[in-house]
Amino acid sequence: MPKESPQSINLKRMQDSAGPYPIEAFEFVRQGLGHTADRVHGDHGGEDGAQQPSAGALAGMDRHVTGQQLCLGLLEFALDRYGMLAPAVMERWNVQRTEDFGRIVFALIEVGLLHGTPTDRPEDFLGVYDFAEVFSPDAMRRRVLAVKG
Repeated sequence: MPKESPQSINLKRMQDSAGPYPIEAFEFVRQGLGHTADRVHGDHGGEDGAQQPSAGALAGMDRHVTGQQLCLGLLEFALDRYGMLAPAVMERWNVQRTEDFGRIVFALIEVGLLHGTPTDRPEDFLGVYDFAEVFSPDAMRRRVLAVKG
């Protein structure tokens, strides 16, 4: 029987801890966290040619976001990345409530892939928005029209 790598053990532990979410959902949250931190704290450089701070400077920067900020940022990130397919992608990943984002975040913290603060709580992710409302056909049409307008 082949020996499991530490990485596969951590991934299994992470999935067991969080629930029925595929690895893609965890990666989406990790990438969406960076997107959200850039929106909340300002982009730390890169695409527009601005000079990026050194790794040491980045390590000292407080780029923490709240659970509510992260949920709102993940909604924006999902719509930017998947457009009209965002609701289908979330459904495929079993992500149906903002609480699901919280479960993923705390599983990532548990295995050391994210860092939390002592004040972070799973309750920070409760009911930030209603998926049925933000992904409704009317809401999606308004977003498309706003982008085109």
